[in-house]
Amino acid sequence: MKKIILTVFGAALLQSVTAQDLHFTQTTSTPLLINPAATGVYDGWERLTINHRNQWLGTSTQFMSTAVAADVNLGKSRTNDRAYAGLGLLFFNDVGGDSNFGLTQGALSVSGVIPMGRSGHIISAGLQTGIGQRSADINAVTFNSQWGGAGFDPTIISGEANSIPSFSYLDASAGLFYQFDGSRSSFARSNDLKVQFGLSGFHLNAPSLKYSNGLYGEKLNRKFVVHTRVTSEIVGSKWSFDASAAHFIQGEQKETIIGLMMRYRFENGTKLTGLAHNAYLSFGSYFRWGDAICPSVAIDWRGFKFGASYDLTVSLLRQVYQGSLEFSLSYTNLHDALFKSKKRRF
Repeated sequence: MKKIILTVFGAALLQSVTAQDLHFTQTTSTPLLINPAATGVYDGWERLTINHRNQWLGTSTQFMSTAVAADVNLGKSRTNDRAYAGLGLLFFNDVGGDSNFGLTQGALSVSGVIPMGRSGHIISAGLQTGIGQRSADINAVTFNSQWGGAGFDPTIISGEANSIPSFSYLDASAGLFYQFDGSRSSFARSNDLKVQFGLSGFHLNAPSLKYSNGLYGEKLNRKFVVHTRVTSEIVGSKWSFDASAAHFIQGEQKETIIGLMMRYRFENGTKLTGLAHNAYLSFGSYFRWGDAICPSVAIDWRGFKFGASYDLTVSLLRQVYQGSLEFSLSYTNLHDALFKSKKRRF
């Protein structure tokens, strides 16, 4: 059984290069995966986000990660000048390797959001709790005992168990989030500035991972995240920039992702009525420190946002695979809330 654990769990660790959890390059498109306190903090009323990543392209072994998140803000005013609550649901599936080693998890996020008047400053705190399940099937995995002299022979009895017990565990996370939205304090387009900063901790209860039938298993390391994002219009032009950074620490593993996207505004919004919204075409790159350069493009139009990125591996892992492909799609209801019968327009 020790060989099983090393084979399957070792492959799972390689999946994320420098982190133990599943991850996405487009960190700005995964708010609930980054910080529970980001639940409900956005322009609009309801939000749905889908992310998909195909890792290790060009190899016989690939890893697929998919996440779906939905969140709403409850009690938010149209002028966003009073406290409200955020409520979100998150589901993700992460599977890969010859053993189909997989993680499936569902989580509920709750946040309390406090706008500081109409100054554009917002602080929030959030909690996230969920249930994770891990499993694998090692029928396609070979062992040293199956070496037949000229190659591995899967018909040779390995003497190992043919599966890893499927097990579930409770998971608890929390976070703090701050946002300044300059557009709240001015009608001038050139003053559109948004700054975000957050701190979060995941797996705070350090759940046990029981890969064998024993009573004890290894602990899932707590993960801590520090992230920030700045978007700003360039005065006198249709251009703006979107800069972001996220740093992850989990046990001895560390990962840093930096992003810089240039945005071209091809459709103007109305700041007074809020009935029309800016539309952007973006291009740029994310950078996974010490591992990959990730060219990216995105379009943001009428509440829809679609992004695509490709990780070009520059570390020693390029000898194993060339890159990974990732997509994100989100929709935010920017007009009337589904869960409110009527809202005043200003």
